[in-house]
Amino acid sequence: MADRKAETNAISGQPQKAIMDFDPPKKPKRNKYAFACALLASMTSVLLGYDIGVMSGAIIYIKDDLKISDIQVEILAGILNLYSLIGSCAAGRTSDWIGRRYTIVVSQAIFFAGAVLMGFATNYTFLMVGRFVAGVGVGYALMIAPVYTAEVSPASSRGFLTSFPEVFINGGILLGYVSNYVFSKLPTHLGWRVMLGVGAVPSVILAIVVLWMPESPRWLVMQGRLGDAKTVLDKTSDSKEEAQIRLADIKEAAGIPEDCTDDIVQVSKRSHGEDVWKELIVHPTPAVRHVLIAAVGIHFFQQCSGIDSVVLYSPRIFEKAGIVSSNGKLLATVAVGFVKTVFILVATFLLDKIGRRPLLLSSVAGMIFSLATLGFGLTVIDHSKHRVTWAVGLSITMVMSFVAFFSIGMGPITWVYSSEIFPLKLRAQGTSMGVAVNRLTSGVISMSFISLYNGITIGGAFFLYAGVALVSWFFFYFMLPETQGRTLEDMEGLFGNFKWNFSKNKNKNIKEVSNGDGNGNGPNGQVQLGSR
Repeated sequence: MADRKAETNAISGQPQKAIMDFDPPKKPKRNKYAFACALLASMTSVLLGYDIGVMSGAIIYIKDDLKISDIQVEILAGILNLYSLIGSCAAGRTSDWIGRRYTIVVSQAIFFAGAVLMGFATNYTFLMVGRFVAGVGVGYALMIAPVYTAEVSPASSRGFLTSFPEVFINGGILLGYVSNYVFSKLPTHLGWRVMLGVGAVPSVILAIVVLWMPESPRWLVMQGRLGDAKTVLDKTSDSKEEAQIRLADIKEAAGIPEDCTDDIVQVSKRSHGEDVWKELIVHPTPAVRHVLIAAVGIHFFQQCSGIDSVVLYSPRIFEKAGIVSSNGKLLATVAVGFVKTVFILVATFLLDKIGRRPLLLSSVAGMIFSLATLGFGLTVIDHSKHRVTWAVGLSITMVMSFVAFFSIGMGPITWVYSSEIFPLKLRAQGTSMGVAVNRLTSGVISMSFISLYNGITIGGAFFLYAGVALVSWFFFYFMLPETQGRTLEDMEGLFGNFKWNFSKNKNKNIKEVSNGDGNGNGPNGQVQLGSR
């Protein structure tokens, strides 16, 4: 019987398969080289985090030392976000011109100059000049870090690696809070200057370290440097086969023939970023229009949820909640930074396992609950003549809950999602538009919080943020398809159709054929497969 089976196999010419051949493919190990590149690039985001965190405490001492009003406090705290618009808008074109890596160096140099100016500021005007320069540097860093990270990351771990910028923003916020607590012991006129000026130190270190990183393989292809791009892809991919597939996809997106194997090739002006704005805004395809709406929308709603109000003004919020001493407010603020950092670390490991949509929607749902409950707690405190202990505890808990829910989904996914959905030739400028909207919205929110809670009470302000978060949940549900596991070059196929079935997005490879039976079957009843 066994001989007959062997004979049959010999006749059919089919090799015998061992049981192990039917095992599911093993998940590739995380690429350490890509991990290191993403880590170094994302560390530039520490600058924004540190500035936000340190300003929340420094502003207390700046107000006492320079004798400024609440309006000036609002402007000083939030204006950096508006200044960073200049950097984020310029970074897209700059990165297409000089490369992603050198754009990171530029961002560090600009921030260094701004931090030094702020540290030596003698008056409010001088301080605002320093904020302007630092803001431009922050805008550059915010735009380029997620773009570079997305372009060097293999698809299997892109969500994990592209969430690093948000990790370091949170790490920077925590460092800023700790800096406030440590340097608060110095004389008032010196303490806030040291808090702001010490931010120049990491920018020097990062600018030097970044020079050891490779250039983005996608930018190299756009310059016609296929040999250099192949070298980088071989190092940052999970396998040689994946490197070849990634290179072929990038060449196709850049308009280079697939059979071209030269190390250096001539590329069309189109690949250098010409007419990008026309394709992005003036005459976009339905898919590109949808991508732009999704990217701009997720950045807008991230900041409209009020996260910068909580992070920048947490000492004031805790004061309203019943914590009176400066030391107690700063310690509670450090706790906020610690919670944000812990939960963003948790999120990095969930992005490529759970997916973007489930994590984002559950995160926003938790934010809605936390904001509404915080608004309730602060309203009770505001309307009570005596200290209401349970309301104080509830309010402090909900601040921690809000930053935790934000950090586990909305925070990192905004940067991951917006950096991965744009087509190659539109990615730098498209991402810079998303960052510009992010910073503009953040500036408006942070520069209006004190005036807002003076007008509608602090509880009312958080009820308003909860309402905006509720609207964002529906926007994300209907507008953002799942991108987990997709290559960057395959993203455009997910967009342009507003009536998709989200549960099937990830594996939807079947397309109907006109001469089939209407159920995706061909003329012989065979399933026809497509690339999208």
